[in-house]
Amino acid sequence: ILFITAIFADVLAPYGINQVNPMAALKSPSIAHLLGTDNLGRDIFTRIIYGARLSVIIAVSAAILATIISVAVGVASGYFGRLVDSGTQRVVDAWMSFPDIIVLIVGVSIIGPGTWQVILLLGLLYGISGSRVIRGSVLSARENLYVQAGHSIGASAWHIVWRHILPTIMATVIVLFTTRLGAVILAESGLSFLG
Repeated sequence: ILFITAIFADVLAPYGINQVNPMAALKSPSIAHLLGTDNLGRDIFTRIIYGARLSVIIAVSAAILATIISVAVGVASGYFGRLVDSGTQRVVDAWMSFPDIIVLIVGVSIIGPGTWQVILLLGLLYGISGSRVIRGSVLSARENLYVQAGHSIGASAWHIVWRHILPTIMATVIVLFTTRLGAVILAESGLSFLG
């Protein structure tokens, strides 16, 4: 419903996003204004519909970026193991020890506010922490017999990852992506509230 609302905002919205009517300021909900109006007489329902568009763009973009980062870090850590796994997981542990909102506020203060900056920060925030989930799935998939058979016939590590590991963990990747959508929308709205 949120995606459809964002795509067809121009059709679904009964008024323009900044259509001001001072005579209708602070009206309560009615047939003409389903959720009432604000102090400038703008329709709140219309503004929510148009706001969904920005939320969907940020949520989908940041969730895709977070998923790509999670898969890259999690597969490298889980498949190659040993020093790569140990070093990567210590960095992930340190990253996860900071509160999310503090990391976001500091990040925005360093690189500046803006849609793409927020997408980048949210992608990094949830991508690095999500790599722990992907790593667990890769550790499990690495022990399958067809992966060991690939090693025994001399298949390259990239061939095994691309042809055997990634298809095996795809269900986990899809679930991680969908959970990131909601988390990104909540984090983005919190940042928006804080300015």
